[in-house]
Amino acid sequence: MSTPTTLITGATGGIGRALADALHDHQLILAGRDADKLRALAEALPNAHTLTLDLHHPETFADALQDLGVITNVIHNAGVVDLGRVAEQDADVWTRTLAVNVVAPAALTRALLPQLRAARGHAVFINSGAGLRANAGWGSYAASKFALRALADVLREEEAAHGVRVTTVYPGRTDTDMQRKVRTQEGGEYQQDAYIDARSVAATVRFVLHAPRDADLTDVTVRPGVR
Repeated sequence: MSTPTTLITGATGGIGRALADALHDHQLILAGRDADKLRALAEALPNAHTLTLDLHHPETFADALQDLGVITNVIHNAGVVDLGRVAEQDADVWTRTLAVNVVAPAALTRALLPQLRAARGHAVFINSGAGLRANAGWGSYAASKFALRALADVLREEEAAHGVRVTTVYPGRTDTDMQRKVRTQEGGEYQQDAYIDARSVAATVRFVLHAPRDADLTDVTVRPGVR
């Protein structure tokens, strides 16, 4: 079996870095906005290449992807979060959140579909518990994650005939810099031991990608476990 090529967005974030380590035996394309951080991450991985990609500008995706060769898997990991009540958040927050968390994955998937079809590859969407339940103060983020869930569900039905597998992973609170930001916005204490290790989420994604073809893991929920 040939070595798969896997593109990871948000590669320099907490879950992104863990994914890169967990999939070190893949040919990796590490995508993000900070070229310096991407290069530093890639230096530690023998099969990694970098891709500077601005998810705010999907019109640039086609040009950015044209020289990458065959891509087997895409992991949509990048995301942004800003908490606030509906009465408080202006349209700019909603537009930015939906653009990065929903529009960009849709546009990137569209650009990669010919390759995913040819490889009978896999699209993995890193969602959130907020994609299953919306709580007060989480309106814009939860709306984006509910929409991301719908995108994955639709894509799964549309691409099944081409052999493309689609999985949504719903991590609970995970020990990352994004979670620190969330806890600051909530005004709560950061309890590292209460959260999932990012490496555990990455191990789950690896299992999903390597599942036998007769097992279609459509939705996987990961919650903090008892230690």
